[in-house]
Amino acid sequence: MRAIPLLLLGLAAVSAPALAQIKLQPKAGTGGPETRYFTAMDGLMDGNADVILKETRQGKTVTAAVLDVCYPAAKGSDRKDRFVANLTVNGQTLSGSTQSVADKQPVAVKLTRKQTGDTFEFRGQITIGQNVTEVASSDNSDLSEREFQDNQNSDDAITAQPKDFTDVSPESVGVRVKLDAAADFLKSLKGEAVEVSTSSLAVTCDAMRAGEQTINLTVDPEHAAALLAKAKSAPGVTAAGWTSGVIEMDRTIRFAAADWRDGDKINRDKIATTISNVLAKTLSAKPASASWAPNTGKLKLVLKRPSPIYPALGLTDNLEITALVSPEKPGSTDKLILWVSSPVTTTTDDSTGAKLNLTEDTGSDEEGGEPKDDNGSIDALIKEFKGQRWDADRSVWK
Repeated sequence: MRAIPLLLLGLAAVSAPALAQIKLQPKAGTGGPETRYFTAMDGLMDGNADVILKETRQGKTVTAAVLDVCYPAAKGSDRKDRFVANLTVNGQTLSGSTQSVADKQPVAVKLTRKQTGDTFEFRGQITIGQNVTEVASSDNSDLSEREFQDNQNSDDAITAQPKDFTDVSPESVGVRVKLDAAADFLKSLKGEAVEVSTSSLAVTCDAMRAGEQTINLTVDPEHAAALLAKAKSAPGVTAAGWTSGVIEMDRTIRFAAADWRDGDKINRDKIATTISNVLAKTLSAKPASASWAPNTGKLKLVLKRPSPIYPALGLTDNLEITALVSPEKPGSTDKLILWVSSPVTTTTDDSTGAKLNLTEDTGSDEEGGEPKDDNGSIDALIKEFKGQRWDADRSVWK
């Protein structure tokens, strides 16, 4: 009879590890840590702050949090500062301290987090230097890692080697450079025949987080390749190429280059005269001036005609047109492209003696669309240059 208890003990000894293994296995559907994001906090820095709160959770429990806030360095300023604070989690309280990136201001964060259903509320204070911001943000929804990444816009549309200038513009160049090298790169452009977009000088929140900013430049298309070669060799530059610019394909034509070159250079005088003569006919106007911008290679044309607005006053309509001519693609090519803007009309009193002072009511002008007085100018230019027009539906020249 004693063999029975021993047998049971043996079975118990064998079964115990197996039972332990079963207990240690996670329940079906239970995963590891999950990352979730919040991308807004109401009213922070007068509503001008760009906020990312990253939480690491195990189930519904927050195990770690990082608060990334980018904000105006001073009220009303375009200059940004930023802080990134690793927060300590204590129940519903998130707290931490750090220093701002640009101005080295001390930062203290203390927030209370409350979940109600699928929404979250944050209350507390963020102190930067001597400034205290009250946080009262409710009805916040969180994002998954994939949703957050899908919402990030990091494409500056720089194309290093475009096949042609149908998607990018020949005069528009973008240079992506690391923030700590941006100032030296910009200083290297002093004295160069190039225009720097002032809007690209502002370091955005996206740039601060990426550690790089994109400087937008406008340059004569004939000098763009040389400028890009120089930019690519500059310290801190991570990308350089062409971007979108003034070229609109519905107002662009392509034509053979042979008759419009003087050696290896585009014969700009001939092109300017031809455009002026064509537009003089289509717009019923007289050419007044033509000048090429040395930095951008753009042609500015002014034509004049009697204004019909009040004939008895003898007023003059001044039609200003911008044009740009370029090889159709980087490198050698036997085709040129020509873009011509819609006319911009201003009215003046050019009569002798005392003059009527006129002002343009710019607020009433409609933006976009072809103006009524264009009178088939693009079609006339196609005929004169023996050119082709862009077929947007098929993405080919026709």
